[in-house]
Amino acid sequence: MTTNAPSPAPAKSSFRPQLLLILAIVLLVVALGIWYVTRLGSESTDDAYVDGNIVQVTSQVSGTVTVISGDNTDHVDANSPLVTLNAVDAEIQYERAKSNLARAVRQARTQYYQVQQLEAEVSQRQNDVRKAQDDVRRRNQLAASGAVSREEISHAEEVLKNAVAGLDGTQHALAVRLAMVDNTTLRTHPDVLVAASNLRDAFISLHRTQIYSPVSGVITKRSVQVGQRINPGVALMSVVPVDQVWVNANFKESQIEDLRIGQPVELRADAYSRDVVFHGTIVGLDAGTGSAFSLMPAQNATGNWIKVTQRVPVRIALDAQEVQRSPLRLGLSMRVSVNTQDLSGPVLNKKAPAQPAYSTNIFQNELKDANDVVEQVISANEDRGRDAKALKL
Repeated sequence: MTTNAPSPAPAKSSFRPQLLLILAIVLLVVALGIWYVTRLGSESTDDAYVDGNIVQVTSQVSGTVTVISGDNTDHVDANSPLVTLNAVDAEIQYERAKSNLARAVRQARTQYYQVQQLEAEVSQRQNDVRKAQDDVRRRNQLAASGAVSREEISHAEEVLKNAVAGLDGTQHALAVRLAMVDNTTLRTHPDVLVAASNLRDAFISLHRTQIYSPVSGVITKRSVQVGQRINPGVALMSVVPVDQVWVNANFKESQIEDLRIGQPVELRADAYSRDVVFHGTIVGLDAGTGSAFSLMPAQNATGNWIKVTQRVPVRIALDAQEVQRSPLRLGLSMRVSVNTQDLSGPVLNKKAPAQPAYSTNIFQNELKDANDVVEQVISANEDRGRDAKALKL
């Protein structure tokens, strides 16, 4: 009788799956450990979006639109014309103001000449009074000897009275004229100042019939149409400076403990591949959570309260050259990772900006150009030689 001995199970084949499982677990633990260690010195969020300025283009005067020089998605430079208004009414007002200033200058010159004329008449009247006084005195001296009659003396006294009255009248007339021009020059005369102010207003109103772009950027949200009657302050379109964007990253309140101003940030945009990395810096943490500044903030004191984790907006400045190479649009989603190892930076901004954050220079020459026009009109209607003598300059 033969017995068949059981064949032994292959040890290596049964041990191999267990070894692979153990190795996979070890690799997973090591990967989780590395991930955890790297996460200790950083905070990240995908609740982050590109933000920037949306500069509204508005009119400062009323008018009818005749030309629109740009449309949505067009790039425009600062000081470039965007909208033109019908300028006929403004041109008429401008020409009328120029004529009024010219007339005011000539009338002021006339008043100064009248003062000079009345001063000469006062001098003449004073001479007449002195002559009449001398005549009366001589006749009174001769009256004792009978060489002069009483009638002639009375006549001389009447001449003196008339001379004194004429002097008083001329002095009053001079005082009236001096009240209009006293302590003034041609350019500081009240009538000239009023007319010059009206001309400046008319010139600026005419200049503002051409609406310029306040900044360089891309046109968006155009709502104005040709032929439309617009009023001051109404938004016609917007310009977005695409080179002046930043990121608002909304971190949970449990994540902001180690966030500091100046910490470096790495960002990736959903609009680009993961190979495109943006670098930035934290420039500030907002003064409150997003819900605190919402239009309808939560009313947690009503009794039905459920705790919701709040988020704090963190402003991140981007590298300008990287943004230029890979342009970003407002509202794009971003994934943000902040290196929080350096905790030496401040938590809050306590310094006022050294210079304005944003500005435009499209209006800085309006008054200067208006003053140049005023000076041209005044110079064209004055006689420098005669006026200098009349004004005793």
